[in-house]
Amino acid sequence: MKTNRVFCAAALLLALSACGPVSDTKTPDPRLDWWREARFGLFIHWGLYAVPGGEWNGETRYGEWIRSTARIPLETYDEFVHAFNPVHFDAEEWVSAALEAGMRYMVITTKHHDGFCLFDSKFTDFDIMSTPFQRDIMAELSEVARGRGLRLGWYHSIMDWHHPDYLPRRDWEDDRTADGADFTRYVAYLRNQVTELLTGYGNVDIMWFDGEWENTWKPACGRALYDLCLDLQPSVIVNNRVGGGRSGMEGMTRDGRYSGDFGTPEQQIPAAGLSGVDWETCMTMNNHWGYNKHDHNHKSAAELIRILADIVSKGGNFLLNVGPRPDGRFPKASVDRLREIGEWMKVNGDAVYGTQAGPFANLEWGRCTQKALDSGGTRLFLHVFDWPGDRKLRVPGIFNSPLRAVLMAAPGQALTVFRDEDAIVIELPRRAPDARNSVVALDIQGRPDISEPPVFRADHSIFIDHMDVEIVTDRENVDIHYTLDGSVPTADSPSADGPVRLEKTMTLTARLFREGKAVSGPASAEYRKVKPRPALIARGLRRGIGYEYYEGDWDRLPDFDRLEPVKQGTLDDFGFGPRDREEYFSFRYTGFIRIPRDGVYTFFTDSDDGSSLTIGPKLVVDNDGLHGLTEKSGTIALARGIHPIMAGFFEKTGHDELTVSIQGPGLKKQPIPRKMLYTNR
Repeated sequence: MKTNRVFCAAALLLALSACGPVSDTKTPDPRLDWWREARFGLFIHWGLYAVPGGEWNGETRYGEWIRSTARIPLETYDEFVHAFNPVHFDAEEWVSAALEAGMRYMVITTKHHDGFCLFDSKFTDFDIMSTPFQRDIMAELSEVARGRGLRLGWYHSIMDWHHPDYLPRRDWEDDRTADGADFTRYVAYLRNQVTELLTGYGNVDIMWFDGEWENTWKPACGRALYDLCLDLQPSVIVNNRVGGGRSGMEGMTRDGRYSGDFGTPEQQIPAAGLSGVDWETCMTMNNHWGYNKHDHNHKSAAELIRILADIVSKGGNFLLNVGPRPDGRFPKASVDRLREIGEWMKVNGDAVYGTQAGPFANLEWGRCTQKALDSGGTRLFLHVFDWPGDRKLRVPGIFNSPLRAVLMAAPGQALTVFRDEDAIVIELPRRAPDARNSVVALDIQGRPDISEPPVFRADHSIFIDHMDVEIVTDRENVDIHYTLDGSVPTADSPSADGPVRLEKTMTLTARLFREGKAVSGPASAEYRKVKPRPALIARGLRRGIGYEYYEGDWDRLPDFDRLEPVKQGTLDDFGFGPRDREEYFSFRYTGFIRIPRDGVYTFFTDSDDGSSLTIGPKLVVDNDGLHGLTEKSGTIALARGIHPIMAGFFEKTGHDELTVSIQGPGLKKQPIPRKMLYTNR
């Protein structure tokens, strides 16, 4: 993992707020068949970092990155080898915990970024055999997992802070020179260890790489390592972190130059799924991947059950993490949650295993997964998070005839089903059998024939003079009717035969009709008429952007006004040229931007780690926090002329990058041209 990242409740609610109608048609690949069926797996982060339990010099915020984030010298960290003695480790218990939770596979760290190996490697002494424990964890787990029918994968870090030939060094390691280091020798070491893992432990189902983002690891290295894995075990599947190109914590590869079989969103769920792509969300139960004895901020079992349903409803897999204690036991909070999830899976597992993404763009009450039936029909699994007070569960915009509906918790009791306009309605009992997620199995004739609400196409949600909004649908033989006051359209409402022109703030609502009857739910959006932010009268400006450079350790953008810059001056653009280190630094860029004409402009920051962009007093782009290369954007109406601009950026560890772009009237999306930037310094 890139670093400790807090997954807050707000982010979870945002991820759960959208459900896309995802095409789950993927390229056939027999290697992936079992993985696509499994849907749910256990991630384990374990190693020397469990010994301090997240605490160092009175600070309690650390996890598996503790050697780097706490800046522990190598010689000091090596002492953990003598303290790592997990006498309570029991492979049977770990495998049983996964299976009883309904998990079909397990992925465990063979080596994390600290370089310590949980297996017996002949290429290093920095491994489990140098500890008092002296038992090969991988050997014991592989034997038990194989015997119990649990698929097994190896996490293996490309980054290695311990090996003398790995580059780059951490910038705080003043006592470790890079003189004599040879990265090609390190690559040979890495390949030797991967060979050990794929030849010494029987069949391995997954190679799960990480730590690929530093600039020494090139795409060609990733392709060669991917090929090595398949040469050694042709049936193994490999994640996309084997090579560069991962787009931040969204976890998907940006273009086709890179290798890997599936994407790896981290601590997040793609809002609308990922059509035709294999992907797996990996997520912590609390705020850390590795064991932190002070971290009690656990997601509830109910949250985790709903997260599982959300991910599977969008066509993904869920890899849920546990960070074992240094004595080899799972923390009680993790055990309790795995047990609760397992109880739910015993009743509702068929709504998870082997299912495909649901066909609905949005369901107000929950999520949907589906399976094709041998009869030619389809079983829709309706995951009900919010039990309807009137006991009527509406499944909107579906043309298929319903055949039968039952609760998974009471499969022998058929529920009453009827049609109401575009919806299938199911009458439910007064109380939900499971307040966390009650699943209704609805059988329908044929493959799902879904009529989603129409879609609005507009450049922005704000405008200055007027705006034309297109209302479109991929349905045939339907009419689109709309209203401008937020009311639900009827067949007598105006017909959208072309773009709808808006000249003042309006709430546009549209719905599909066929032969005068509604055949979709309504779609609604507000479009606001705004005044452009006035320009400044500024004199004495010259080309460039002012900068202030800072050094420190942050997880979010600092309050620059409370800091003293290390240096300051003027640059041509948003560059890092003045920095004195590769990590643990920040920049604030301040100046002015010349806007060519009145209009609505979109600004973008694409950064690793966090960034922001402000025009005048308005925060336009919030791309803050610890993450890989991630782009976010925002819009603002600006008058022609000079406007204040401020961009913030910070880098903790790993790769660093910042691109600030603009798009607007007469300007295609591009990095802000130098000729548009000014300073009064």
